[in-house]
Amino acid sequence: MMLKKTIILSLILFLGTACSKPENIQVEHLNIGIVNYESSDRSIEKYSGFKTYLGTGLKSVIELEPTYNEVQALRRIANKKWDLVFAPSGLAAIAVNRYNYQSVIPLEGINNNRSVIIVRQDAEFQNRRDLAGEIIALGQVGSAMGYYLPIYNLYGLAFAEIMFAPTAKTGMSWVEEGKVAATALSLEEFNRYRKELGANKFRVLYLDEHEIPSGAIIISENIERFQQEQIRKILTNSPSHIAASAQFLKDEGLPDYDYLIKVIKRVESISANIDQQPAKFY
Repeated sequence: MMLKKTIILSLILFLGTACSKPENIQVEHLNIGIVNYESSDRSIEKYSGFKTYLGTGLKSVIELEPTYNEVQALRRIANKKWDLVFAPSGLAAIAVNRYNYQSVIPLEGINNNRSVIIVRQDAEFQNRRDLAGEIIALGQVGSAMGYYLPIYNLYGLAFAEIMFAPTAKTGMSWVEEGKVAATALSLEEFNRYRKELGANKFRVLYLDEHEIPSGAIIISENIERFQQEQIRKILTNSPSHIAASAQFLKDEGLPDYDYLIKVIKRVESISANIDQQPAKFY
């Protein structure tokens, strides 16, 4: 009788101990999306150390999948094809609000960046409303600075045509060539590319007053919660050279996308005619 009680007690203690410790579930495969505007292998090489580090920490196969604009990235996010995403602010806000991704850790970048609408230096336009009836360029759907914020700021106007620039630099080149009257991009991109294209060729017609936070590494809800915590811990404890090469900030707080989400929702209601000629933002 005593032996039977001892066996039963041992079994209860074993089961209690097993249930109290989370199983160290292995993530066998992790697909990571990257928006790679430069469309070159060299720009992906900077993630090689991160790929090795994360794969070793999780004992998993890590696949990096670059896409070359926000439209492709949004499609992958919507279909839950990416487990982790290095997402610019616009994509991060959409993924968090619409597709149940969660921010894990912020990306490097100009925090509190702002959206601008630029024209040629010699253009006669004095304010954004002067652009009514013109051909203008926007960024791709999914871009906070190049798409959502400028549409929001141009509410009430109609344009002869909207062209969609694959990159911010392309939009600036179109302005320089006279192909479009104006283009929208981030203030950081404007300051970077005007050095290449000619600092005195452009001017800011409109500067949005709202400061937008940087992007983030986001994680899909398809990843089990304990696995999410494993990934979060590995990223937070990354060596400095790994974080620097992959351009994420392991010691910073998560970005707040509340304002940007409100803008995106508003733009969705006023951009139905954006592919028409004229394109009416109302």
